[in-house]
Amino acid sequence: TVLDDLEAGTVENLFAPQTGGQGQGEIGGDFTRFSFESGGVTESETEWDIAFRGTTIAVNGGVVTGTNDEPERNGNAGAAIVNGIFDEILTAEGLEFAQDAQGAFAIPTGSDNGWYNYNFMTNVVSPIPGVVLVFRTHDGRYAKVEILSYYENAPANPDGFADASRYYTFNYVYNPNEGETQLAR
Repeated sequence: TVLDDLEAGTVENLFAPQTGGQGQGEIGGDFTRFSFESGGVTESETEWDIAFRGTTIAVNGGVVTGTNDEPERNGNAGAAIVNGIFDEILTAEGLEFAQDAQGAFAIPTGSDNGWYNYNFMTNVVSPIPGVVLVFRTHDGRYAKVEILSYYENAPANPDGFADASRYYTFNYVYNPNEGETQLAR
């Protein structure tokens, strides 16, 4: 069997707006859907793998969580949080993948619970060093993600009071071969 090559890329400034929050009323707004197959944002309501709004990441698998304006799940996506170095996460084999469920996202929300820390003194959201998100896509393929920044243009030292937030920059590796778990060359 001839397999397609792994696809690697960096996504810059994926905008994940939200309304409300931080004393400004109920959180809402559309999620920005992303497809590993296309390597970019998608408007498709079915061909998406993960979706972003603020610091929340949804997967296209499981059921609605009860969150306002969340996308409908119609795939079999799941997520696993792995501690390690991005380039050293070689496979998705043996991982347990969670799906979104009533009242909970597969990637837990809140500071220190999933992919980020929030410093209320500096108002900065920082990716947790060594956290790699591994995904089973909506259609049974695998990918890994390393979030690099939550701020527009990924400043080295973001200013939580001045820099525009909700702009994801991340590295990813996607295996386009159905059922193949390899995530490194």
